Amino acid sequence: MTVPMTLLGLLEREPSHGYDLKRDYDAYFGRGKPLSYGQVYNTLSRLARDGKVVMSEVGPGEGPDRKRYVITERGATEVDTWLAEPVEPEPHLQTTLFAKVTLALMLGRPAEAYLDTQRAAHLKRMRELTEIKRHGALVDALLADHGLFHLEADLRWIELTAARLDALAAEVRR
Repeated sequence: MTVPMTLLGLLEREPSHGYDLKRDYDAYFGRGKPLSYGQVYNTLSRLARDGKVVMSEVGPGEGPDRKRYVITERGATEVDTWLAEPVEPEPHLQTTLFAKVTLALMLGRPAEAYLDTQRAAHLKRMRELTEIKRHGALVDALLADHGLFHLEADLRWIELTAARLDALAAEVRR
C-alpha cells in the first residue's frame, strides 16, 4: 500500500494534524502494521516539498508545535488519478484495494466504480494466465494456477465488499 497516497486521501477528507493522520491511518489501514510518527512526518514533509499539501496553521501543542496540513489542488488531482487506476492484479492486493475503497467512501466517491474497474483488471489477468496454463510447460501451468487461485480469492473479496458498501460507508463516514 502507498502511504503517501493514503495520507493525501485522508487530508482530502479534512485538513488534519500529523497525529490525527496517524490515528486515522492506523485505525483504518494499519491493522497489524501501524505507522511510526517519523514516517508520518517524513511523508508529510515530502508531500509539502512536492506541492501536494501545505501547512494552514501552526499552533502550540503539548510537545512540538502542531502543524495542520491541507491538501492542494495538485494533491487532490493525484488522489483522483490514483483512485481511478486499477491496482496491478497481484496476490496481497487487498490492502491497497481496501484503502482505495475506504477512501472513496470517506470522500463521497463512487467506490463501486473502483471495484468494477478492479474486477475487470482481474478478469483480464485471469484470461492471460489461463492461456499460459493451456499452452505452457508444467512449471508455467503451476505458476499460472497459483496466480489464478489468488485472483479468484480477490474476486470473491471484491464481490463481498461490493455487497457491503453501504455498511462500510456508514462506518467510515462518521
